[in-house]
Amino acid sequence: MDLLNGRYHIGGIAVDELCTIAGAPVYVYDTAIMARQVDRLRSAFPAVKLRIMYACKALTNVSVLKVMRGLGTGLDTVSLQEVELGLHAGFAPEEILYTPNMVSFEELRTAVNLGVHINIDTISVLERFGHEFGSRVPVCLRVNPHIMAGGNERISTGHIDSKFGISIHQMRHVQRIVATHGIHVNGLHMHTGSDIVDADVFLQGAEILFETAEMFPELTFVDFGSGFKVPYKPDDISTDIEDLGAKLSARIAEFNAGRATPIEVWFEPGKFLVSESGTFLTRVNVIKQTTATVFAGVDSGLNHLIRPMLYNSYHHIINTSNPTGTPRIYTVVGYICETDTFGWDRKLNEVREGDCLAFLNAGAYGYMMSSNYNSRYRPAEILVHKGKAHVIRRRETIEDLLSTQIDVDL
Repeated sequence: MDLLNGRYHIGGIAVDELCTIAGAPVYVYDTAIMARQVDRLRSAFPAVKLRIMYACKALTNVSVLKVMRGLGTGLDTVSLQEVELGLHAGFAPEEILYTPNMVSFEELRTAVNLGVHINIDTISVLERFGHEFGSRVPVCLRVNPHIMAGGNERISTGHIDSKFGISIHQMRHVQRIVATHGIHVNGLHMHTGSDIVDADVFLQGAEILFETAEMFPELTFVDFGSGFKVPYKPDDISTDIEDLGAKLSARIAEFNAGRATPIEVWFEPGKFLVSESGTFLTRVNVIKQTTATVFAGVDSGLNHLIRPMLYNSYHHIINTSNPTGTPRIYTVVGYICETDTFGWDRKLNEVREGDCLAFLNAGAYGYMMSSNYNSRYRPAEILVHKGKAHVIRRRETIEDLLSTQIDVDL
């Protein structure tokens, strides 16, 4: 978001104009930032056979999926519904990786029939898969490397107590199942967590994946997951993608030196690609002063942006309506009947009722984790592309709340 001639803009369009297009609250996404992030990741690995698989659970609006397809990414999915959305958006089955956990075998079988890449993270499922499909359907194996990493325990997925992946200590068992059923293992995958800053975590994981790769001679790719940290505060730290690219590329080159065909390297970033592209715009309903605090109450809540309440995450907030106002301290809260706090004691330019407050870094896991709690409507979404604003999802209405209900007279 840029301040130009006294007005805040997103992708060249004034914020106050965006608020009138679909009404506030509204999510706004800038495709130029998505393209920048894809290019940045590619540029960090110039000598590597790289494939970027957008982790679409971060944001699955079909228009965003089409943008990612246009940028040349594949798709990482975790449900059949995400697979179906990807196919609807124009991705070919071979461009989609299906990485479920704790799903029924029937769902897995459906994914096979759709022709997408299959990622398995449970020994019992692998055994059943081998019995039914043998060598006819190649599979990727999700490995649990027993690495504790990530911004907090709720987003760490590669540690010993995680439900995700097959333990590296169970690989001998896996080898026997693969040999018994003739399973074609074409990929290895790991994902240690989210908000990882240290490149050494990925290097540690690389050593485990490359060591495990020696057990599967038909391997064609390794998937390092993602978990890159993005900056949430103006001076926040983030993953140094360029440093990671230099260090990991060197290790990949060493591994490839002993192979007839270079291994393909996959990453599956979600937050890294779309978080900074998104801004959540709200209107201030009420300024309420108590004996201890001045609250700025907005026309939204945890039903639209739950991350601050669920993960204690920080989203930088800007009063776009008063760029030259005197800074004051406010606690920004929502209208949900809960302790519904977006940010405590934030320094904002003087906030007045009717002002627009913008929440930055809201492109990932914002709308996707929204709900109808308190029977509130979910907001609209706008995509800004090449200087033009497109409404890509309308705001819900009472008809939407009633559309799946069956009214029974008792």
